[in-house]
Amino acid sequence: MQKFNPEQAMWNVRREFGEHGGVTPSVSRSSTFTVMDPCIMPEIFEGLRGPEKNGCFLYSRHFNPTVDVLARYLAAMEGTEAAVCTASGMAAISCTLLQLCQTGDHIVSSDTVYGGTHALLRELFPRMGISTSFVNPTDTQSFEAAITKKTRVIYTEAVGNPTLKVADIPALTDLAKTNDLTLVVDNTFTPVIVSPAQLGADIVVHSLTKFVNGASDVIAGVICAAKPFVHKLMDLHTGRVMLLGPTMDPRIAYDIIQRLPHLALRMREHGARAMIIAARLNEMGVDIAYPGLPSHPQYRLMSRLINEGYGYGGMLTIDCGTRSRAEDLMNVLQNEERFGYIAVSLGYYDTLMSCSSSSTSSEVPPEDQHKIGLSPGLVRLSVGFTGSLAARLEQIERAVKKVGLVR
Repeated sequence: MQKFNPEQAMWNVRREFGEHGGVTPSVSRSSTFTVMDPCIMPEIFEGLRGPEKNGCFLYSRHFNPTVDVLARYLAAMEGTEAAVCTASGMAAISCTLLQLCQTGDHIVSSDTVYGGTHALLRELFPRMGISTSFVNPTDTQSFEAAITKKTRVIYTEAVGNPTLKVADIPALTDLAKTNDLTLVVDNTFTPVIVSPAQLGADIVVHSLTKFVNGASDVIAGVICAAKPFVHKLMDLHTGRVMLLGPTMDPRIAYDIIQRLPHLALRMREHGARAMIIAARLNEMGVDIAYPGLPSHPQYRLMSRLINEGYGYGGMLTIDCGTRSRAEDLMNVLQNEERFGYIAVSLGYYDTLMSCSSSSTSSEVPPEDQHKIGLSPGLVRLSVGFTGSLAARLEQIERAVKKVGLVR
């Protein structure tokens, strides 16, 4: 079987040109769209007409021409039939799960997920009557053991935030199919590197804010899935994206479209830099985690999951042991070495770093942080590609030595 190439797939789809022949698609900023005959309007509301049916648009909260172009490209990248873009990654996650679950339903989720996702599942969803069991993403049997008659969804991140644990997507696919469940995978950390839908996942979500956009200047998300599910999300009567209204602005869609052509190039460079830095720190005896190192517990699994030629991703962690030492390291890296920036988020062309337990994973209770192996001194680095590699290696070597992280 021929391996999936997300880069090639994305550019094999029909290209969209500007209305006057421009090489870039036009930005359609209209909030509402006219019809040429009064009888067409009721047909749109009845679902008889739409963007895919006679090219009829209604209202930009429903569908927008520019946003639809981005959705088509991202669906192709993930190898799904369709996609719908949202105003944020959390909107993509929440709308997906709310479309799949109702009061009384149950979710089995990886316990290593983004803090906002954890809060959604642990704090907010129970108020809606939707419960969640959190399990170790590296142990497929733990997912199986947590399934009940009320379970509807298995949820995981391809590579867990922030511990970088790798989920066995093919095994979870088999488990989901056996139990008639929907497998949802967050692929924010590994666009083009891992293709969850090609490994069997039913739905793939992203925070486009991160690597896909790559410039840390927009907030956006996407849900990639089969056409029937996307149509459900956009249904005028019950669609969670349609009715909850996390609409992507067409200007944001246009900006992301312009950055997609170099996504693969960026991911290769993020991964190449991260691999070299991780290997050097590992040689120095620093407590490092990177899924591209043979020392990583899921290295062999990750090697089976990735698409050839894109590396192992731009995320790595350094366990400093304590929050105080983590803050010392980040202070030296930012304010003395100019290695990167102390900031949340990831996927920027400069390195971003944060102490996860007290920032992006602070919604996870301390006892749960301990359970999933999240050290209070874990520094998450999204490795950028600015500056010379030689200089960056010297900077981080001096920093870890100064803070006393070299064994």
